[in-house]
Amino acid sequence: MPPVHAIGQTQRHTIPAETFVHPDFLMPLKSAVVATMMIALMLAEPLHIRLLQKQFEPISREQLIAQVAAIEQESEDDPEIAALPREVRQLVSLTDNPELSTITFRYFVLSVIFVVPGAFLSQMSYPGPYFVLPTPRVSVPGIHWSFSMNPGPWSIKEYILITVTAASGATYNLGYTPIVLAELYYVAIFFMFAIVWIGYAFAALARQLLLYDPGYIWPQALMQTTLLETFRRTDNSSSLARRQMKIFIFSLLGMILCQFLPEYVFPFTSSLAFLCWVAPRNKVANFIGSGLGSVDFLNLLLDWSNINWNGSSNMFTPFWTQVILFLAFAFNCWVLLPAAKWGNFESYHHGLMSNSLLTANGTIYPILEALTPDSQLDQIVYQEYGPMYMGLQKFWSTFFDYAKLPAAKQSRTRGQGINYQYHDRLNVLQCQYREVLLWWYFILFLVGFVVLAAAIGYGQLFIPIWTLFAALSSAAVFVIPFGWLYAISNYQISTGSFNELMYGYMVHTPAGQAHHHPCGPSTYGAIAGDAWYRAQYMLQDQKSIFGTILGVPVNYGVIRWIINTKGDYLTGAKKDPLNRWTGQNIQSSNTLGVQYAVVGPKALFAEREISILPWSFLVGAGVPPLLYLLHRSFPHLRVDLWNVSIFFSGLALFYGNVSIGYTSAIIGGYVVMYHFYRCHFNVWRWFNFNLLLIFLFFGAGKQVLMPQWWGNNGDSVERCFALSDD
Repeated sequence: MPPVHAIGQTQRHTIPAETFVHPDFLMPLKSAVVATMMIALMLAEPLHIRLLQKQFEPISREQLIAQVAAIEQESEDDPEIAALPREVRQLVSLTDNPELSTITFRYFVLSVIFVVPGAFLSQMSYPGPYFVLPTPRVSVPGIHWSFSMNPGPWSIKEYILITVTAASGATYNLGYTPIVLAELYYVAIFFMFAIVWIGYAFAALARQLLLYDPGYIWPQALMQTTLLETFRRTDNSSSLARRQMKIFIFSLLGMILCQFLPEYVFPFTSSLAFLCWVAPRNKVANFIGSGLGSVDFLNLLLDWSNINWNGSSNMFTPFWTQVILFLAFAFNCWVLLPAAKWGNFESYHHGLMSNSLLTANGTIYPILEALTPDSQLDQIVYQEYGPMYMGLQKFWSTFFDYAKLPAAKQSRTRGQGINYQYHDRLNVLQCQYREVLLWWYFILFLVGFVVLAAAIGYGQLFIPIWTLFAALSSAAVFVIPFGWLYAISNYQISTGSFNELMYGYMVHTPAGQAHHHPCGPSTYGAIAGDAWYRAQYMLQDQKSIFGTILGVPVNYGVIRWIINTKGDYLTGAKKDPLNRWTGQNIQSSNTLGVQYAVVGPKALFAEREISILPWSFLVGAGVPPLLYLLHRSFPHLRVDLWNVSIFFSGLALFYGNVSIGYTSAIIGGYVVMYHFYRCHFNVWRWFNFNLLLIFLFFGAGKQVLMPQWWGNNGDSVERCFALSDD
């Protein structure tokens, strides 16, 4: 096998996984820049509104409410509108002007400016009617062609296009795992580009099946659309602008208290562990009450950045999705974890809150010592240390991680041109535009495929070339069922451990004997996982490619910055009181890489303690039919509202280091997405997504050093002083 290392770098095996960080923490660097940008835009808004008032007749809030009521009345008579969900009818504009400008010079200028800091422009204030670019046309010498840097008033479509482009560039890249595990340098940028473009090309497989059905609301896309629509309406209404600006200012002040205090001055409020207050040095009370390393019972928090569902805000994730995720969390942390700690749950009791590989006595397994120079398993050392064990929480999270995939199977068989089978208002408007041609997707796929094949062929990505075809095939299978689930629930299913398991089976054959490097499963998983992951975003818009050209290098730069500057926290030299810089996701990837690539699934599952894991696929395939029969027999139980894949995904999450936020999230979700949505829909419609601007604005700040005091204890911000690591 060719040397598995970067060009010009010394060969190395896998780096200890504790030295890396979850990709959610790539956001602070981007947030600092976007915060400055948004403040400047907010300060400029009064002038912007005054300019717009010269072009539009003011519309009062009462007139806008009357317009919405007219739409509701029209929907009862017009089948084109009646086919749309209630949220779409009242939040999305049902009119269109195909002549509005989109691709302009200032589009490229602003995209370059906003993609680089990772600005998510869905929350940006609407630009003035004329940007600061000069108005004269620019001619290209030698040919009869010219363009205008400032073609006139902004169109809503031009603004949306900039938003989509910037958002696509601000999304983190799944290729970070093999990059940080093996310190890839020169090939890393091309690898990240390739998996992103292949993912966007895969959207061609599912667009005709998922995009045009009016029953799919795509909650996150609906949130972005609502924000943009609100800014457009605000520009036409001075009275509504003043009203919403008051709400904005009061919410801003409240959010400063709810975010600034927990994040900077008073971290104690980031996890209110009531049981630890009562008994700060009682081990049982600490284990039950702590959210930073234990089960998070009776724990609340005032830190908005930790209130989310797998990265999705509880202000637009459907309430039924939030309920399922909360029940999965409660069963995991409040039932399974106490049973495993104090009950006779299993003979192996070590490492309950750890996702590392362990020895029989509970110490960290010396992985590097068990590898030969060519990344093979040293059988002598392996026999000396014995088999590799997993903590119980890691064991059952892997079990449900496997079970969620067969439960997610959703077959939908409809032919080409499905957009012409629907006759709702949005599809009628969309038919005025040309579809993106299939050859465009093919070229995008071909470029990414050639880049990956070349890197793999030169031995830079740890995997054999034939596994590339298997990775792309599995991604193609997942795009449609997982895209369907995301369209209705705003929840994305992860396929990481399944992909890495399949890779382990493939390389432990005669054809794969030379590819047992522990980074191989991560590379394979990044290719297979990013393909369907990016395809889901591409389903919502086909103009995201330009943003990735700028966003991918920024992703890579942030990865390098974190590794180089957060070493003390990540290596364990310093303790992070908030347990944010833990590296547990990379640690999990390292664990799976050693298990599947080095040891091999066959030898792994031969161990009695984990031999039950393959049966999880049968469980995942068998539970949905049972629920279907239960629903047919007892329809009043409403079992049809249950989604097995989301529930198993919640059980598959590893809560070992951070389990805070779920109780507060379900309380907030109930207030916003259940009570206000059902009982006060007008209030929810006008202000819910707009308040989300404030939360996202402050929700990813950068922690700074503050003096230690009672509310910022250096040993434990929760004041759980008897909490053990096990």
